[in-house]
Amino acid sequence: MPLFSLSSLLYAAQNPLKDPLTSHEIGLVRIAATAAKGDLEGLKKELNKALDDGLTVNQIKEGIIHLYAYAGFPRSIRGLQTLIEVLEERRAKGIVDPLGAEASPIRNDKTKYDRGKAILEQLTGTPERDPKTGYAAFAPTIEVFLKEHLFADIFERDVLSYAERELVTVSVLASIGGVEPMLKSHLTICLNVGLSEEKLRQFISVIESTVGKKEGLDAKKVLDGVLADKK
Repeated sequence: MPLFSLSSLLYAAQNPLKDPLTSHEIGLVRIAATAAKGDLEGLKKELNKALDDGLTVNQIKEGIIHLYAYAGFPRSIRGLQTLIEVLEERRAKGIVDPLGAEASPIRNDKTKYDRGKAILEQLTGTPERDPKTGYAAFAPTIEVFLKEHLFADIFERDVLSYAERELVTVSVLASIGGVEPMLKSHLTICLNVGLSEEKLRQFISVIESTVGKKEGLDAKKVLDGVLADKK
């Protein structure tokens, strides 16, 4: 993990952010990044910190569940197993962590595909168009899976907000690397759901300090491109 120089720490202290990430948002970023990397020792530290900072068990659990859509079941399940270990260790010390709210029941008569399509349009701010092109035309099955499962089954759950889910998403994508087009799309969505440029700049710093300088620099290049396109 990179160390920060005294001058950079002094600069940060003298120039506080106007719209910083909250401690809960930073916790979700660090948890998603370390879990996606498979750094279970680092994850244990981040889980303890996030719980101490007030994230509920269900919020953390939801974040780790969410990341499977981008990093796979093995990383997600190992993350959940690590969370179980941390909670057991904390209970043994007499620490009782709040469980938090469960996901609300879905009361919507539309098909999962239509619900997922509507959520994706809300996230991107762009209407879905037919006929499909690219991977969606080449493999229409995965386009259906994305709408029905990712954007309906997962994004529709209200334990985390859209902004929090997008922070988890970009944390995973920045940490695993090699998926710059997807990272670009989701950083754009981050702006669409209300995350400010300042928060996303801070997100890059959190990624760099959590998983590595290369991952941070690569993500910064993508973010710079996204912000340039917005001007």
